[in-house]
Amino acid sequence: MFLLFVLATLGITTWAARRTRSASDFYAAGGGLSGFQNGLAIAGDMISAASFLGISAMIFDKGFDGLIYALGIVAGWPIILFIIAERLRNLGKYTFADVVSYRLAQKPVRVAASFGTLTVTIMYLVAQMVGAGKLIQLLFGTSYLSAVVVVGVLMVLYVTFGGMLATTWVQIVKAVLLLSGASFMAFMVMMKFGFSFEAMFSAATNAHVKGMAIMSPGGLVSNPVDAVSLGIAMVFGTAGLPHILMRFFTVANAKEARKSVFYATGFIGYFYLLVLVLGFGAIVMVGADPQYHDSTGKIFGGSNMIAVHLANAVGGHLFLGFISAVAFATILAVVAGLALAGASAVSHDLYATVIRKGKATEREEIRVSKLATLAIGLLAMALGVVFEKQNIAFLSGLVLAIAASVNFPVLFLSMFWKGLTTRGAVAGSLVGLISAVALLVVGPTVWVGMLKHENAIFPYANPALFSMSLAFLSAWLLSVLDTSARADEERRRFASQFVRSMTGIGAAKATDH
Repeated sequence: MFLLFVLATLGITTWAARRTRSASDFYAAGGGLSGFQNGLAIAGDMISAASFLGISAMIFDKGFDGLIYALGIVAGWPIILFIIAERLRNLGKYTFADVVSYRLAQKPVRVAASFGTLTVTIMYLVAQMVGAGKLIQLLFGTSYLSAVVVVGVLMVLYVTFGGMLATTWVQIVKAVLLLSGASFMAFMVMMKFGFSFEAMFSAATNAHVKGMAIMSPGGLVSNPVDAVSLGIAMVFGTAGLPHILMRFFTVANAKEARKSVFYATGFIGYFYLLVLVLGFGAIVMVGADPQYHDSTGKIFGGSNMIAVHLANAVGGHLFLGFISAVAFATILAVVAGLALAGASAVSHDLYATVIRKGKATEREEIRVSKLATLAIGLLAMALGVVFEKQNIAFLSGLVLAIAASVNFPVLFLSMFWKGLTTRGAVAGSLVGLISAVALLVVGPTVWVGMLKHENAIFPYANPALFSMSLAFLSAWLLSVLDTSARADEERRRFASQFVRSMTGIGAAKATDH
């Protein structure tokens, strides 16, 4: 079952490779997807290993508090629908840096945006690599290192040969299969409890070591500041993920972009309802069953593998193979999308626009993108080994904090505030990036959890409230203080940008200012 899925996805990649001839095909699937297709692909990106494996594991460990990660992400989609999707599609070409730099100086803005994109992309890749490595390690008894290498190699193959078209169709197929598989699992869990939520929750509290505490808040985030900061990261970080923003360039027009978000929101919301059932069902059906524990009482493969064990509990070995294969396809599709976003930042934003100043051919740009994919894949493999022990949903939460700080403020201001200047945009990106990463390092997660210091310098595990505020403040302050002639011209260009973003007339093309 597992090998069948891998071969099927490689077949899709081969099919896509024959149809990927231009830069538009490689980066944006030729812009020919429908809103429904793109909505499914976006849902496939968001219901990743972090969601399926990580959030179910968090609910298994912490109870209802694990849902904060699911609810925060779902809450971010209305912002994307009403604020970002239409304007992004009308203004951009391949990357969100196209939008940010539209009326500003190309070189400094694209360089700053690229650093942010690469940081978010690589950190998110790490979360997916950890999930994939643990999954293959559990299924085949291989070493974690060899499992991570297998994932990295397949990821590079997908992107190098198939580009966005292959990545999209793997996502669509995977989303349909994962939603179907999770629906069956949730149905079987509910059937065990007579389709009674009360019976399921009662059995879970009896089986869990924390008892009734799993039904109460405070198990995961007890500090109000941390709770607000995590919520901000979830809501605004979703709107700053580069591989999600890239998907709005794969549809023909703004109308289809809006449809994409509408469908994606429905699929994602439905999936997270299923994850709630899976997490609580696993407490009883996996946590209380000795066959899923080793001699020390720990879950085989760690808590990230709870959903995989539950598949075996409700459907036997054949369904275990199906869910494992779908989970692996989930990870492969997401890492391919992430690698493509990172590679496009290197090839389109840095190489073609900054280094070659718009004079690079499409062939050169795609070649650089493929080399960048290889480099990103190697780096992701190395970091995946370093972060082996971390919960993948938690790792993804940290990534969203960085995305909310480095990408969202500048993207939002570039589309809605005429006062933004090049200096402000660069300052906002860099301050958001540096502050988010620095606060994560000196916070409890890294400073205490990984570096083993006694106390953290920064007391909060989630920095988004502070780093995003600093990014907005820096962008505003340096824009207001910028009285140069170029700044005046950039403010005047806003009217033209606004018209284009609302109507889609004359969609943006990157030019040297």
